[in-house]
Amino acid sequence: MREGFTTGSCAAAAAKAAAYMLFSGRKKESIDITVPRGDVFHAEIVDVMSTGECVRCAVVKDGGDDPDVTSGCRIYAEVRAEDGPEDREGIDEREGNGDLHNTTDRREVDSGLHNATVVIHGGEGIGRVTKPGLDQPVGEAAINHVPREMIEQGVQEICRIFDHTGRVDVTISVPGGEEIARKTFNPRLGIEGGISIIGTSGVVEPMSRKAVMDTIYLELKQRRETGNRGAVLSPGNYGREFLRREYGYDIDDAVKIANFAGASLDMCVELGYEEILLAGHIGKMVKLAAGIMNTHSHEADGRMETIAAAGIRAGLSRECLIKILDALSTTEALGYVAEEGREALEKVMSTIMERIRYYLDFRTKGQIRTECMVYCDEFGMLGETAGAKELIGRL
Repeated sequence: MREGFTTGSCAAAAAKAAAYMLFSGRKKESIDITVPRGDVFHAEIVDVMSTGECVRCAVVKDGGDDPDVTSGCRIYAEVRAEDGPEDREGIDEREGNGDLHNTTDRREVDSGLHNATVVIHGGEGIGRVTKPGLDQPVGEAAINHVPREMIEQGVQEICRIFDHTGRVDVTISVPGGEEIARKTFNPRLGIEGGISIIGTSGVVEPMSRKAVMDTIYLELKQRRETGNRGAVLSPGNYGREFLRREYGYDIDDAVKIANFAGASLDMCVELGYEEILLAGHIGKMVKLAAGIMNTHSHEADGRMETIAAAGIRAGLSRECLIKILDALSTTEALGYVAEEGREALEKVMSTIMERIRYYLDFRTKGQIRTECMVYCDEFGMLGETAGAKELIGRL
């Protein structure tokens, strides 16, 4: 599967190229940056526009084989500088330094010595944060902190090359971003008016449904054919790390099932497994308590509604229930539950675990013994079915 690069990587590459063209006066048709994961992103630069006072250019987002709604859109960066180039009529069509690459020492960028002041803005098609609890504070453009660091790092490198220590304004925009955002959860999360510029590794790892399903099936089949009658399933690395830390369970022995809990259980039934332990973070697992067996956010949510429903049974106050429904994350919601006491949290999780167990049995039609563990870093173990510890110990 072909990987792609995030909107954050595209914004950083466009900003670096625009800064280079502004200070050098030469056109740049491509530029390299090193993304946080360590990969080199060779970005093609398009739609170059110059007024003499600023330069604007774009990078076309390519999400690889991932079904990413932002793939194909153009991520623009406009760069202008105070005390920068003066009386420039435009950009020389000669290509600039083709070997220009991001080799800046991160510590040098962070030191603040002899650096320009880089100010990052959100323009057309970039969402604005309207609710607390997200990566950026209320009122800020929805450009997350890692992309901001990448943008600043690239622009600072160019500024040092041209001995610029004044202010540089970088405006990121995505024409059509507001329309694209309607296909995401941004409006629900409190990000209005456009998409978010995101990415922590700088790389988009493909999540083709068929490719992931085929991989899960192959791994389960291989394990079954070597004599395993039981397996540990985990949505992602959080659950796998939790098992290693708490129980000494080798994370390589857990089958990573991504969002496909229901389909993975179906495979286990087909392959003749006898017992399954499903372990993971509350953010994914709570959806199972509502019978949602594909936990991808594009499929369904219902996390807060499920916690609130369990809260009604636990006797939580009306004020607490409203806070839960307005929460942006399961950790935030459980924090409100915990404020009403440890017993309240235990009652809520007891109900959630009962419902998870019910839907796991319903999906497998009782043909497999199913156990479950749910946790989060902030609260540790949140809930487990009666035989979960015994099963993982034996597995």
